[in-house]
Amino acid sequence: MPYPQAPWTLQGYAIQTLHLVNVDQVRPLIPLELEIISVWPGKTLASVYLSHYGSGSVLEYSELIIAPAVVNYQRKIGGWVSHIYVDNADSVAGGREIWGLPKELAKFTWEQGKHVTVHQGNRKLCSLNYNQQSLAWRQWLSASAFSAKGADLLIFPAEFESVLGLISSKLEILGESPFSGIGLGQPWLTVRCEQMSLRIDAPKVVGYIHI
Repeated sequence: MPYPQAPWTLQGYAIQTLHLVNVDQVRPLIPLELEIISVWPGKTLASVYLSHYGSGSVLEYSELIIAPAVVNYQRKIGGWVSHIYVDNADSVAGGREIWGLPKELAKFTWEQGKHVTVHQGNRKLCSLNYNQQSLAWRQWLSASAFSAKGADLLIFPAEFESVLGLISSKLEILGESPFSGIGLGQPWLTVRCEQMSLRIDAPKVVGYIHI
């Protein structure tokens, strides 16, 4: 098998943006069995996560994750991943076969500390301009995400420790991008993660969805 078995331990850095989006707009991207959590009337919380995992990781790669909503299933809360891109074929295989994530290959161009652009072939998926963090603190966090493998609804936990800082950023998503219809707009909050250590555990089946 070309990819490591779960859990995956990854080290590097990341930028995550948070957005308020319309529940009705993202509903088609999410299985009907999952309840979309409203954080404001008619709005849910979406995120864009861009990261690079380097030395010390089980695989070295860059990653773009689009999570259009926070969802609830039988009192379990997590993000739903609708689009995910990486630049390592082993990561694609492992993501699909272990976690049921719809990983695809893409090309990442990082200008460290300033800018990242993601392309798939001749198509530009998105770009993010961001600045250096000033005030930063070390934080340990855990979260869960949902995915589906066939009709199985999966949930898996992720734990990470990082130096976090709030920064400003500008996100550009072109109309040709597969996730342009989410209506992400400009972030209302952007977090930069440095010296990040991340552990992603194997998924568990928590239910079933209609496919």
